[in-house]
Amino acid sequence: MLTSILVLFLLGLTAAAILAAASKVLHVDEDPRIAQVEACFPGANCGGCGYPGCSAAAAAVVKGDSGPEICVAGGPEIAESIAAVLGVEVSFKEPKVAHNICTGGSRANLLFDYRGVEDCRAEALMYGGQKSCGLGCIGLGSCVKACGFDAIHLNEDHLPVVDMNACRSCGKCAEVCPTGAVRISGLTIDLLHLNEVVDCLAPCMQKCPAQIDVRTYIQQMKQGDMRGALLTMKERNPLPLAVGRLCPAPCETICRRNIADEGVAIHTLHRFVADWEMNSGTRVRVDCNPKSGHRVAIIGGGAAGLSAAYFLRRVGHEPTIFEKRDFVGGMMKGIIPEYRLPGKVVDWELQSILDLGVDVRTGVSFGTDVTLADLEAEGFEAVLIATGAWNVPPLGVEGDDAEGIMGSVEFLAQVGESFTDLHGKKIVVVGDTNTAMDVVRSAGRLGAEVTSLIGCIQRKMSANKNEVTRASELGAELKFMTQPNRVIAENGKVVGLEYCEVEYDDPKKAKGTPKPLEGTEATLDADLIVVATDRLVDTKALCDAEGNPLFDMDKKSGGIKADKISMQTSVPNVFVAGEACTGRNILIQAVADGRRAARAIHLFVTQGAIPNPENPQLRVIPESILKNMHVTYTIPRVSVPEISVDERRTSFKEEVKGVIEYDAARKEGSRCLRCGLTCYDSEAGAEYAGDPDVKRFDEQGAN
Repeated sequence: MLTSILVLFLLGLTAAAILAAASKVLHVDEDPRIAQVEACFPGANCGGCGYPGCSAAAAAVVKGDSGPEICVAGGPEIAESIAAVLGVEVSFKEPKVAHNICTGGSRANLLFDYRGVEDCRAEALMYGGQKSCGLGCIGLGSCVKACGFDAIHLNEDHLPVVDMNACRSCGKCAEVCPTGAVRISGLTIDLLHLNEVVDCLAPCMQKCPAQIDVRTYIQQMKQGDMRGALLTMKERNPLPLAVGRLCPAPCETICRRNIADEGVAIHTLHRFVADWEMNSGTRVRVDCNPKSGHRVAIIGGGAAGLSAAYFLRRVGHEPTIFEKRDFVGGMMKGIIPEYRLPGKVVDWELQSILDLGVDVRTGVSFGTDVTLADLEAEGFEAVLIATGAWNVPPLGVEGDDAEGIMGSVEFLAQVGESFTDLHGKKIVVVGDTNTAMDVVRSAGRLGAEVTSLIGCIQRKMSANKNEVTRASELGAELKFMTQPNRVIAENGKVVGLEYCEVEYDDPKKAKGTPKPLEGTEATLDADLIVVATDRLVDTKALCDAEGNPLFDMDKKSGGIKADKISMQTSVPNVFVAGEACTGRNILIQAVADGRRAARAIHLFVTQGAIPNPENPQLRVIPESILKNMHVTYTIPRVSVPEISVDERRTSFKEEVKGVIEYDAARKEGSRCLRCGLTCYDSEAGAEYAGDPDVKRFDEQGAN
């Protein structure tokens, strides 16, 4: 036994000697700053920084693999403390929080009756999810259990609700969510996110070119959170006042309410929220990131250019608008009539954008006063072309060069200037566009006898139905299925116009291109002919000194060819938005293009590459279009006040459409079904069940 003890003693002594020697050879002095940095952390060890605990994060900071703002659980004070230890400055780190994209909860259809499983991931793995919607919240609260900061709880619908103040953006909730219903978001992500098919998109959100979150802002407005509703709209649309007056509201055509009764008056509610801010006299503050140093030149100060400038500035970049005219605003300013979009409304809206720090240089024409080379030499990293479509094509018939023929844009620009009284004058307007109806209505208000030649049936017109109705109400004669043949002139001046009737190849279905019908020729007396058939891009400004195009052009639209998602042209650092790309289009499309371009420019100047979404939502998602649905309460659609026809004939300053009161807006908002991708709230409007104009239906749809 003594021998064994001696052997063990010698072995231990030998091992100790070897370890002592090894420690001297392999010893590495730990940088004392690691302990100092770790002491600055709150000790949550949440892993949100991407490192396995605070100790590893501290080592990464000291080594230089990460910055002092690494800790997601801490705030700017912790970052400042770490920076002081290292003797460096803190870089800006955009705050991010978790949010839930699912609105379904108990309203969604259950596919399975779960028993005994209390983990969302297990249920998703075993049963494929809870709802008929594959991205819906399963509702067992795995995200709540994963959160180390008590920032999430489940509401009565078993949907996660995030406390924005408590959230530290560690990302654990998003990691454990098997359907992607919980996601991490921030200012840049929210502003520049493009719809994807994996998002929870109500049909109205899918149809809106600007991808406005209609569902959310209506609910915020209903609850009295007007500021929140406005900010929700401004995540996608920096021109809510203009859009609330001019948009043809494609979102309303696809509203699920149409299946049961009438679609929600989305456009009216949009304007109501936007008007609330202006009428309050105080601008709601929108957040902007600190300036990044990245400079972007925007050619054109219309809706597309202003939209891009707004989003670029909010995410931190420094846009400068170069505008040919003496003021920005595009056709919103001085072309669209006051009774549709008052100048004071435009001025308020534009100032909201300019106040963010957007620079403007007026009286500068692209191609003459400034070129791409000039902009590059001045330090602009990217250029956006947003010059619009201002050119009106000639009438294209015999005698169209006579005095007394003008384009629609020129006419509208002169209303109130050289055109103040047209009593006794006969005016013929040619075209089926919204601009044509603006001309008809403006000429009628000035006292002219107006006739409009429209080469299609009414439902085929590109003009809004309401605009056509209002043009007719003012007494204009709308001649559908007609086209001009030749201009009648005397001594070089217009005195009349010969026209004829046209017919479709298939009259019953109104298909094909309308063709002239022989023997239907007739004439109209005319003192002035206004051409409003189209608006085209000015391609001269887009050519070099030799007349060669600077970019690949799109033969179909007549504008600059670009990628549909990134809006990038054939010149890598040049982008395009609005009518300069699409040709004549609606305002909301220009706003949408501006945001798409801003997203791409942001990626271009910060990353050097523009990755597109993997699953972009480019068309309506088929599964979201329901054929049948049950709605318990039907509420009459809100009625919007309008000034009388007699008042319209004498006024240019007063808007035709009036405003609704808050109670009416709230009641209309209650008609919104709070739709998800496939779910909806069948009990919407229950709070008004006692009103005499509200009807209740049983499950069979009977009264």
